[in-house]
Amino acid sequence: MNKIYQFLIICLITFNSSAQSLQSTEDLDSLRALDVNETQFFIDFVKSKNYEDAYKPWMSVRLRNPKYTEAIYVNKYGVKILQHKIKTNEGLEKLDYINDLINLYEEYTQNFPNKIKKGDILGKIAKTRYDYRNELGLTVQELYSGFDIAFKRDLKTFNNPLHLYTYFKLMVKLFDNNLKTAEELFTKYDEILEKVENEIKNYTAQVNKFISTSDDEIALSSKDQKRLNSYNSYLSNYDKIMRGMSKDIGDRGNCENLIPLYENNFEVNKNDTKWLSRAMNRLYKKECVETELYIKIVKQKVSIEPDAKTAFYLGNIKDKQGDSSEALVYYNQAIELENDSYEKAKILFLIAQNYRKKGSYSKARSYYNQALDNNPSMGQAHLAIASMYAKSANRCGDSNFNKRAVFWLAAKEAAKAGRVDSKLKKDASRAVKSYNSNAPQKSEVFSEGRAGESIRIGCWIGRTIKVPNL
Repeated sequence: MNKIYQFLIICLITFNSSAQSLQSTEDLDSLRALDVNETQFFIDFVKSKNYEDAYKPWMSVRLRNPKYTEAIYVNKYGVKILQHKIKTNEGLEKLDYINDLINLYEEYTQNFPNKIKKGDILGKIAKTRYDYRNELGLTVQELYSGFDIAFKRDLKTFNNPLHLYTYFKLMVKLFDNNLKTAEELFTKYDEILEKVENEIKNYTAQVNKFISTSDDEIALSSKDQKRLNSYNSYLSNYDKIMRGMSKDIGDRGNCENLIPLYENNFEVNKNDTKWLSRAMNRLYKKECVETELYIKIVKQKVSIEPDAKTAFYLGNIKDKQGDSSEALVYYNQAIELENDSYEKAKILFLIAQNYRKKGSYSKARSYYNQALDNNPSMGQAHLAIASMYAKSANRCGDSNFNKRAVFWLAAKEAAKAGRVDSKLKKDASRAVKSYNSNAPQKSEVFSEGRAGESIRIGCWIGRTIKVPNL
């Protein structure tokens, strides 16, 4: 019999013996005092990172009064104690502690059912099993099933970025091992991506509360700054998931593989609006838009459930066919149909991207700015505008100095991206440095006596930039 269970039995025997002898209020008060004291002991030990000495009082409270405090179960205390035991033991003892960590999560759901987030706890159990898969001897299918249960039972609180990404990576492994079909792989990809995008949408709404619509930054309290940092951290992690998923699916999701898959399944799913939406979204993202299948799927979706996204895709099709005026009709229809500001910003951004690729910079900027009106933290729009300014420098200035002054305008616009979107701080900083290096330098500003002067930039840009005092 291993040491953990010997300890459990001793504690239970002691507790049962004590319970039988309780005849008075003094005895109950004594137990309550013991709960208070031992809880404080293990909390203090954990705070000082003395996990070894925290184990005995923590286990004593856990066994005697499992509903006494959530501290028994939360990451900050109980979980840390067991993680220490796992880290400092080997062989069967380590395995016992791994299983006990899983038990701890399960006990949490039993003893505090109204306090826990089921999807999160089930995700933690699945992740623990994944982390110690070798010790537990689990197959990829068994590991996947744990995350799948969490995903299906409580999607709302199954939102840990690492859990979602691990879930998808296991699906890819199952596909590569011929245990899942291509249809199952892409369906799961879409399901997880939709979940991630929904989380991004929620956190973006929180971040936007702290973003100034002017060029000046909002002064935040330490409490609000902490909140903003937390929101940005989640957004950064979800962004990494999206990029990681795209990389993991790799060539499995290219046009050569997607088109025959969707062609084979079209007839069966042609009245399934969710399948149609996912298929056209995926084909668009993979740039499979000049295929007959893509056009067929978009038109089918329009015939049974027209919405903002299908209107945008119709506009894109018309654009590809060279019908710009008809494309604009559909683009405007897409904007009108979309009521959600976050989703509207995405559509406006895509329209802007199309105009930018065609060299219609003025129209592109208009749509980028509309996107920013709907989602102020969309830093990519600022970077795109800055890029257009920089590319137009030679044709939008009336002298060598004024042409290069356009780069100050580009740098100013790029800097906004880093302010509104923490994920883009490095990219924005690099862009600002690059643009400023192409602008007039200190010696040129001094020799021409232009410091502090306002320069009107012509052509489509139509902006004024003040020469900095370098």
